[in-house]
Amino acid sequence: MSVYSNITIIHKDGTKIQPVSLNIIGEEPLSIRIDGKPYSVVMRTPGDEISHAAGFCLSEGIADTPEDITALACCDGSDSNVVTVTLTEKQRLKISGYLERRSFISQTSCGLCGKELIQDLTTVIDPVCDDTQFQLSSALTCLEAFSRHQPLRQKTRSTHAALIVDADTSVLSAAEDVGRHNAVDKAIGKLFLDHNLFRAKGLVLSSRISYELVQKAARAGIPIILAVSRPTALAVSLASRLDMTVACLAPETGLYIFCGEQRLIG
Repeated sequence: MSVYSNITIIHKDGTKIQPVSLNIIGEEPLSIRIDGKPYSVVMRTPGDEISHAAGFCLSEGIADTPEDITALACCDGSDSNVVTVTLTEKQRLKISGYLERRSFISQTSCGLCGKELIQDLTTVIDPVCDDTQFQLSSALTCLEAFSRHQPLRQKTRSTHAALIVDADTSVLSAAEDVGRHNAVDKAIGKLFLDHNLFRAKGLVLSSRISYELVQKAARAGIPIILAVSRPTALAVSLASRLDMTVACLAPETGLYIFCGEQRLIG
């Protein structure tokens, strides 16, 4: 599977018409199977399938630690659209009701109102108890230097990216994907599988901050979310309930801080 491909299109500019060669990003379905049964199909950019599935399992509440997973593999080698996840017997029993009900919300079209959704999510996600602080200048640098970690976007102009940084705002992992949720799962999954998720203190996003991304960060224990675009009202409500910090770039200079301002200083 190709991450991106090159095609020739027509460029019209007033009376000028000419062929132009452009790179376009690849998109393929990824089927995630839990204990032999289909669980979810997500559309994503090919690559990092194992990390993607691991991050997905953590953020969906399927696994709490890497040890909850006994096997994690692509069905047909590395060039595959199917990843199988096998849980320990203990974990399988722990979440058996959850797997049957699939009540944990991972889709925006969930049919619940915002208030019901926040109540539902805050019953299954613990508040983030972490007093890490970022200097405002360091937070801004993370956002302003984003393009250095987006090689696919430089070629295709059509991917989202997620960075995870430590307490010193040094980048621990980075991922790109056509789907912003997928990019976050991939970035989280890399650290989760390496037992380095405890070092994660900030999630930096190229996109707006939705409640699903707050949910994923909270499951990973990440207290600070920074983004280029503004959050949704539901995202701010959930982040506030979970004692998280949410901020985005302001139009002229600095950051807009929507909650958890005590973590951004200077």
